[in-house]
Amino acid sequence: MKERSKTSGGKIKLAIIAAKRAMTSRPGDFALLKAELFGAKPSPEVAAKLGSVTGYRPPIDIAALSELPTNTFGRHYASWMIEQKLTPFVISDDLADIADRNTLAMRYAITHDMIHVLTGFDTSYAGEIGVLSFAVAQNYSPQFKSGLKIASLLYPLLSLGSFKSIKQAKMDGAELGRSAQFLLGERLEEHFEEDLEALRRNLNLSLTRPL
Repeated sequence: MKERSKTSGGKIKLAIIAAKRAMTSRPGDFALLKAELFGAKPSPEVAAKLGSVTGYRPPIDIAALSELPTNTFGRHYASWMIEQKLTPFVISDDLADIADRNTLAMRYAITHDMIHVLTGFDTSYAGEIGVLSFAVAQNYSPQFKSGLKIASLLYPLLSLGSFKSIKQAKMDGAELGRSAQFLLGERLEEHFEEDLEALRRNLNLSLTRPL
């Protein structure tokens, strides 16, 4: 009983911290704490693939990436972030222990928009379910499967008339996820200077039909 109370108390504390960070300019902290709160944990098999990125969260300079050649992954990522009015997720030092303990949550939060760029999915409901379906196919965590089930029911209701595009994006995401290398285990930031299309080929990110 005491152990259960301790666990519940810890989750309440995380929820309070997450709410405070959500109201500030710390979206990276919020994403990490949300994943921690809802128990997004990798299987032992997936955890073994995350060894090379444990604690890996280098600073990302959007201005510098914007100066790269137009064909590079980094330039496309910078353009995406600017167009969407987003800033790279940064994990605060006081949450470093959680980030290092939950590499899955940390890397998914940091690389989410990179995966959008690499897969070609936009930020519509169809695009978001495509990325989520990709994550499920890559077997990131059982919690993603639950999220996909909910999104599959909810998104068509939130975007009336988009049922077909949402369904297609879900299938495309699954196809890409099954064929691609395990992206969360990749140090994607080290590929910013590479040609985007060449990188996609190297990561086996190709569909039988164009997005």
